[in-house]
Amino acid sequence: MNATSRRRGSGWRTLGWLVLALAVLLLLAVLGSRLVPVGGNPQAQAPLPASPELIEQGAYVARLGDCAACHTAPGGRPFAGGLAIASPVGAIYSTNITPDRDTGIGAYTYGEFERAVRRGVDRHGRSLYPAMPYPAFSRISDADLAALYAYLMHGVAPVAQPDRASGIPWPLSMRWPLAYWRALFAPRAPASVPAPGGADPVLARGAYLVEGLGHCGACHTPRAITLQEKALDARGGPLYLSGGSIDNWVAPSLRGEAASGLGGVGEDELVELLKTGRNGRSAIFGSMVDAVEHSTQYFTDADLHAVARYLKSLPPRREEAAPAYDAAVAKALHAGDASAAGARLYLDNCAACHRSDGRGYAQVYPALAGNPAVNGGNPASLIRLVLGGGAMPGTEGGPTQFAMPPFGARLSDQDVAQVLSFVRSSWGNRGDAVAAAQVHELRGKLPEPRAAMTGYDPRAH
Repeated sequence: MNATSRRRGSGWRTLGWLVLALAVLLLLAVLGSRLVPVGGNPQAQAPLPASPELIEQGAYVARLGDCAACHTAPGGRPFAGGLAIASPVGAIYSTNITPDRDTGIGAYTYGEFERAVRRGVDRHGRSLYPAMPYPAFSRISDADLAALYAYLMHGVAPVAQPDRASGIPWPLSMRWPLAYWRALFAPRAPASVPAPGGADPVLARGAYLVEGLGHCGACHTPRAITLQEKALDARGGPLYLSGGSIDNWVAPSLRGEAASGLGGVGEDELVELLKTGRNGRSAIFGSMVDAVEHSTQYFTDADLHAVARYLKSLPPRREEAAPAYDAAVAKALHAGDASAAGARLYLDNCAACHRSDGRGYAQVYPALAGNPAVNGGNPASLIRLVLGGGAMPGTEGGPTQFAMPPFGARLSDQDVAQVLSFVRSSWGNRGDAVAAAQVHELRGKLPEPRAAMTGYDPRAH
């Protein structure tokens, strides 16, 4: 056989393998839509008429589920979608869930709505990206789901706004593999979901809100390489709510770790933090700002206490020594001794708000001494705050949005590393040192500081 014949034969074999691969993919796509069960009845009608009382209840359910935070873009109409949600494979844009019949969910039957919310399948049979937390929403009770449907259909203004295509490149954008993802990682919702119950009704309500409507695990539980949460509830083991990451922020542990979790936070302190965005020692920042502004500030006091009671019931994933306050650094700084690495940077940039004793100002600037974010293993949130600044949520209970200015244009990577290493090792804190390389890597991932958010212009300093 001559060289030309060999090349021709090799080409035909390559083409044959490509055809076979395409045939297998097509078969998997067809089988995925037919063999992976969805459940639910897409033709089911709303179990209750949309009375004013049911619509009002649905508005509260929407706040419990934080629907507005994802389905409202900055400067956009409520629930009209368009918010970019970062994922490892590209941006996903939230959908229009207003009752517009052409571009929203106005044509959805109650059964189709139930399948989308609790089962992750839209009215056309396509699997939803798991940016929609349907693994958690599979726990939403029938009563709450009926109320939410009534509210979105009759209590929200329709907006004609087509959904935006995702920024995920082909072939990763194909949806059919998500059917297998759902089968492997998303619990199948039962035909009927009753209201939560148990021996302790407060704990049962807290578990329902945290594990279901509040979908706290979507951010605060680590994810596997296949992007599913490693545990969906407390029965899944100590990884549940043991800490995660979102958009280059650290979502801290909500379990009982003494230094980096909620072990040192009381139930009433946690309620105040979720209600107002701040308490006597801490303040909400980062991605959690949206959750407080759109959702938790509107919880009833009973629901806030139920959430706090449930979170405080979770044992720590790892044993940690509780940080005990050490006044040595405060005394040295008060005496004018700034010889420790990072101490001068702290005095020049941080002490005016957080004080030389690291205790901050109650309800205004959070304490750094004993702060779980300072004592956590991953310093990414601290680096991001120093580089880009941030502002507290504005709430009815705490309307003043105290802010931290961005220092990214003022401090070098080495400066940021030094001052954070100083903070993480002072006043009894037990955090590891921060390296300049960590700062440099994160700086390249962040947008330019938003001076309008904080009223601070780094170019003027």
